[in-house]
Amino acid sequence: MVDIILIILGVILGLVLIFFLSIVVPFLITFYMPTRSKKKLAGYSLPPGKVYKKYKKEIFGSTKEVRGLPHKSVEIKSYDGLTLRGKYFECKKGAPIEILMHGYKGTAERDVSMGVLRCFEQNRNALLVDLRGCGYSDGHIVTFGVKESEDTLSWINFIIENIDKDAKIILTGISMGSATALITASKENLPSNVVGVIADCGFSSAEDIIKKIIKRIHLPVNYMYNILKLGARWFGKFDLDKANVVNAVKNIKLPVAFFHGMADTFVPYYMTEKVYAECVSKKKMLLVENAPHGMAYVMDMEGYKKNLDWLMSQSNKRETK
Repeated sequence: MVDIILIILGVILGLVLIFFLSIVVPFLITFYMPTRSKKKLAGYSLPPGKVYKKYKKEIFGSTKEVRGLPHKSVEIKSYDGLTLRGKYFECKKGAPIEILMHGYKGTAERDVSMGVLRCFEQNRNALLVDLRGCGYSDGHIVTFGVKESEDTLSWINFIIENIDKDAKIILTGISMGSATALITASKENLPSNVVGVIADCGFSSAEDIIKKIIKRIHLPVNYMYNILKLGARWFGKFDLDKANVVNAVKNIKLPVAFFHGMADTFVPYYMTEKVYAECVSKKKMLLVENAPHGMAYVMDMEGYKKNLDWLMSQSNKRETK
């Protein structure tokens, strides 16, 4: 009798362990970021994917150039106690300030250094930030814009309190940074200093992009997504469904400039089209032929800057009303 009970308990424990691991492993793969070594961060890297080898000169060159610019290292405490770090580049005192946010599991220097150089060309200041769990910032969990959008509010307040209380602030994001910028812009407690959003190659929702990837690797889509949602709640303490950009843009009152490369195989450009269609504020969209993920600016610099000039003209109109 005792042997039977032990066997039953062993089976139950085994099933519990299998169930636990079936949640933990997908959670770690999708959301967890290991500790980043300063030595590795000080080097040069390309985003994952063979396509970026073609753009090695532009990516490495912009990173090197930005590292050589005068800047101030800055940091803040997140609402949940993490130290988040960034670099402030001043082109002109009193000029508009862009908060530049990188992509999923990326770093600010790798993903948006070109954005700093563009800001200087357009007489704007730039705050380059490493999102939580990435680059030089603390943390280990990436939340697809849910907690990152709260952190962005803290960066906005940092600018107002420490750099320029009258600053005109633009939220600029690429990929997951784009989703973060748009979710932030939809919040009711957004300071009036924020005057516009630059949304480059962002996803329509965490659910859409995650399900697309699950389908690509031939796993059961709905089952795996629900497993990830559960892991996010249990271990990451966030609701993955809140990373819904389509819902966010239904509440945005700021002008938005959308960009996406039509050769993007990671986040397809139809996701930006979907978000654009639902955005209720003033908006403009540029789709760039033959541009892969995050490379719309490289492939069409003039068109990109033209749309950003439109964005600033709309923010100026808001200010004079």
